[in-house]
Amino acid sequence: MIILHGLYGASDNWITIAKNISDYFTVYLPDLRNHGQSPHSDLHDYNSMSDDIKELSEYLHLDNFFLAGHSMGGKTAIHFALKWPDKLFGLLIADISPFVSENNLQPLVENHYSILRTIIATDLTKASTRQEAEMLISKGIQSQKIRDFVMKNLKRNPDKTFGWKINAMSLLNNLGRIMEGIERQDNIRIQITGFPVIFLKGKNSDYLPASDFRDILTVFPAAEFIEVPDAGHWVHSDRPDEVQNNLIRLLNNS
Repeated sequence: MIILHGLYGASDNWITIAKNISDYFTVYLPDLRNHGQSPHSDLHDYNSMSDDIKELSEYLHLDNFFLAGHSMGGKTAIHFALKWPDKLFGLLIADISPFVSENNLQPLVENHYSILRTIIATDLTKASTRQEAEMLISKGIQSQKIRDFVMKNLKRNPDKTFGWKINAMSLLNNLGRIMEGIERQDNIRIQITGFPVIFLKGKNSDYLPASDFRDILTVFPAAEFIEVPDAGHWVHSDRPDEVQNNLIRLLNNS
């Protein structure tokens, strides 16, 4: 199984879940481009990221595998499935729709612009501890949960100063591409079948609206939708047990 993290995330966001399902799967947790320890690039879109996963699978000699992804990683997984469905045994998408929701797009874009601009504008030379670095970003990023994810991108440079693992400038420049989705049902020319597909929706999240379920079924006719109680957008953080159980269900249903 390959599991893909979301925007501002990194491979270690999923390490506990990966360990807990390691009796069932050999789990790979790559950092997507411009995140974690992966290379930085001026190009950041779903075509390039799905190509990255194809290259990784070939490097690992994975002819068939299970694929899961959260948010941006979920959209990357969907694009991979559209291009190479024959490579997959199963697909799990955590709290993201393949489509753009015009109702909440603008607030989401503005929120991400604010987060990325805060990261770019933060003068980390003024911080000598992680606590001081968090204080510097706290005015621009008021959500504690989002700050916690952003702070996981903090690193120590060889000269002991702080820096960011995340390539915030590239993500800012490509934010429009990150927010893109696939075309709605009138333009869909392909159906993906032959393996189980699970969409997990955090009950308290708007990233996977129920109004999109019908269009999702146009692309993935066998898709199953599961609402996870007491969970927001970061469903794997809020309810890791539910995510783990559904990852194992992929194997049992394949």
